[in-house]
Amino acid sequence: METQKYRIRAHHGMCLAFFRGKGYSEEFTIHMSRVKQILEQNPMVEIVDAADEICRHCPNNHSGICEQEEKAAGYDRKVLELCGLSAAVQLPWKDFEKLVSDRILETDRRKAVCGDCQWDFLCHS
Repeated sequence: METQKYRIRAHHGMCLAFFRGKGYSEEFTIHMSRVKQILEQNPMVEIVDAADEICRHCPNNHSGICEQEEKAAGYDRKVLELCGLSAAVQLPWKDFEKLVSDRILETDRRKAVCGDCQWDFLCHS
């Protein structure tokens, strides 16, 4: 039996590292908490540069397209580049989480990737 694979936007690897129960809406926050719990079990993920599992409950998601798609896609491109990955790569969540941590967060590159995000104030810990 094949296990479920989750589509995760590349830049959401950083969002999840700083997620503390705040977000666009209560529905979004509850859903993101659930996704984070699932990912802690280390399932296979497909790293994408388009709407993903987290986007499903985002109020900016309109039929799979983000209101701020250009900005979000730019974040995705930067994360993919810094992690040495390409869109559609599949790997265990913990491997991706470690790449994001080692190559972006621990090297102090987060602000260069997404410093203009409206949620930037949450990512200073």
